Amino acid sequence: MCGIVGYIGKEQAAPILLDGLSKLEYRGYDSAGMAVYDGEKINCAKATGRLKVLYDLTHGGETMPGCSGIGHTRWATHGAPSDVNAHPHFNADKTIAVVHNGIIENYVKLKKKLTDKGYEFRSETDTEVVAHLLDYYYKGDPLEAVTKVMHRVEGSYALGIIFLEHPDVIYSVRKDSPLIVGRGKTGNLIASDVPAVLKYTRDVYFIENEEIARLSAEDIAFFNVDGEPIEKESKTIEWDINAAEKGGYEHFMLKEMNEQPKTVRDTMNPRIKDDQIVIEELGMTDDEIRAIKKIHIVACGSAYHTGVTSKYIFEGLARIPVEVDVASEFRYRNPILEEGALVLIISQSGETADSLAALREAKKQGIQTLGIVNVVGSSIAREADKVMYTWAGPEIAVATTKAYSAQLIAQYLLAIKFANVRGKLSDTEMAAMLKDMKKLPDQIEMLLNNKERIQKFANRYIAAKDVFFIGRGIDYAISLEGSLKLKEISYIHSEAYAAGELKHGTISLIEDGTLVAAVATQDDLFKKTLSNIVEVRTRGAFVMAVTNEGNTEIEKNADYVIYIPQTNKYFTNSLAIIPLQLFSYYVSVGKGCDVDKPRNLAKSVTVE
Repeated sequence: MCGIVGYIGKEQAAPILLDGLSKLEYRGYDSAGMAVYDGEKINCAKATGRLKVLYDLTHGGETMPGCSGIGHTRWATHGAPSDVNAHPHFNADKTIAVVHNGIIENYVKLKKKLTDKGYEFRSETDTEVVAHLLDYYYKGDPLEAVTKVMHRVEGSYALGIIFLEHPDVIYSVRKDSPLIVGRGKTGNLIASDVPAVLKYTRDVYFIENEEIARLSAEDIAFFNVDGEPIEKESKTIEWDINAAEKGGYEHFMLKEMNEQPKTVRDTMNPRIKDDQIVIEELGMTDDEIRAIKKIHIVACGSAYHTGVTSKYIFEGLARIPVEVDVASEFRYRNPILEEGALVLIISQSGETADSLAALREAKKQGIQTLGIVNVVGSSIAREADKVMYTWAGPEIAVATTKAYSAQLIAQYLLAIKFANVRGKLSDTEMAAMLKDMKKLPDQIEMLLNNKERIQKFANRYIAAKDVFFIGRGIDYAISLEGSLKLKEISYIHSEAYAAGELKHGTISLIEDGTLVAAVATQDDLFKKTLSNIVEVRTRGAFVMAVTNEGNTEIEKNADYVIYIPQTNKYFTNSLAIIPLQLFSYYVSVGKGCDVDKPRNLAKSVTVE
């Protein structure tokens, strides 16, 4: 959440800051600001609302001359969105400017200490504490002040800092909030995420926890929390810069939905060789796979929903018991992690705060961890014992589509490999499953090409107040994701239920005209789900059904039917989710919602 950009070099900083912040809009924000050193003083501009307000206020950065500056998009945690609460924040005489992503957990205690010493606070934010604390410790040496602040501050933070007395450098600091440093041709940059710097460089350094970077126009130096120099190696980003642009689509979400066939191929094809699954970066031996006694899948949001799907697949194929946990609850329930367990952490960004905390809890208990992430060099990728990448490329829309599809494919591959190594799935059976898996990209593309029909149906439900999604087994997992997609981008209340639970209270909510989306792709559960469809339709529901080709019997009991191509029963999520994504998208567009940036939401949730 929030976005940080900093630049120091030979070019004007403000236009670069605005451009970088525009690439971070997907992270979610409610205000924006910049601080730029003009040769004499640090000038500041702030504005609530969209980044365009700040852009217009500064005429695209032209009214803020200077070659060194920091910028920020804020997502409010302390204090309502306002110009005063927007970043950057300053010390009293405006000689130190700070931008901050994260939460200072002991800010109340620090604020009291500083207030007692005569410091006055203008904002309601926790971040202003950092600016005044830097002022308190600053005695001429910025690095010394920064390290002292790091020793006093508790919580998560990524910081960009400018000192007026040292205008030829920018300092950046990181603890539990993402931050990268880029080495450009005309200057050097800091940012919360790679897309912000791709226009200027592909050579980046990933800042580790409690590390400090000092940037000048020509040089970059790194230090630990005690101010001691450390060496770091840069990484080359291989992304195509066009992948972070809309490419002619009206919304990033629509573009990314249409990229799902490619995403699935890119995640799958390099791992299938001669009907065998080879995941080179995984680094797990067959003996390690056979030794697994239990899998704990931990994730948030859509990633959690892929984990619910995977529970059925790992247990059904590999016969390994699986628990699925919401990451924000995992460590607080004091989990019992026994020897032989594997904790699987799923995250698109690799920086999700709760998922990262769950990983660290597992490692603290001595349990092996495996991260499934999309971002190379992210915190989860670096800290997990094992890693598997989803090659989805940058995903900009807040509502995930292609990263979700890539996470499913990664877990299919893992489950099949584990089942084969453990002797639960023969080579012949595995080859048949892989054959079906290779068909998925073309089948997804076929479903995407049916979007006009779904758009017409979606237009009928723009004014819906409540929508219910039901399914059994893997279909329940699909329903969870379908419901989330609808509510997060259209703001329509929707819920997902295991269809067998309808009689235990939920069916009382069904009334004339209520839309019920019923997912029925599991042949062994089809008849049972069909009976649930009859139950809700009898009570006045309008039923939209998603089922496999050939299940025409459902047409007698559903009002609108979407058919998906035949595939292995474990892979149906990859297909059934496509029409549900399209339905949600077109309802949102029809309502005039901000599809890519839903209200109150952020792409990367890097605070608890």
